[in-house]
Amino acid sequence: MIEPLYHLATREDWNVRSTTYVPAPFASEGFIHLSTGPQIAGAAARFYRNRDDLLLLTIDPQRLEAPVRYENLEGGDTLFPHLYGPLELGAVLASEPVHVDAGGRIRNAGGHPLHSDGRDGAGKRQWP
Repeated sequence: MIEPLYHLATREDWNVRSTTYVPAPFASEGFIHLSTGPQIAGAAARFYRNRDDLLLLTIDPQRLEAPVRYENLEGGDTLFPHLYGPLELGAVLASEPVHVDAGGRIRNAGGHPLHSDGRDGAGKRQWP
């Protein structure tokens, strides 16, 4: 199985979906920011500190119709997956309410930290 991709969606953006999901920044950027498992914690820490209105989407890349390009648009060496089109709801394997604390850690609804391998602080698997 190909490793899943992840996206942190605001509840506001997620609630306006129909058969596809397109977050507000898509209009200006032309793509949806995705992350690999090891990247999602860094994205949360950089862009979503102190947010409690988020959903962590787990995405099956094999079910995506739009192309995914791995690129770094800021000139660094790390490549990030960008989805150049709408996200089909059929590609979303799970959507879990999460919040990102002041330290940039993703926590599930129970307040347990989620790590980049999908396990919480007790070692329980939280996402595929």
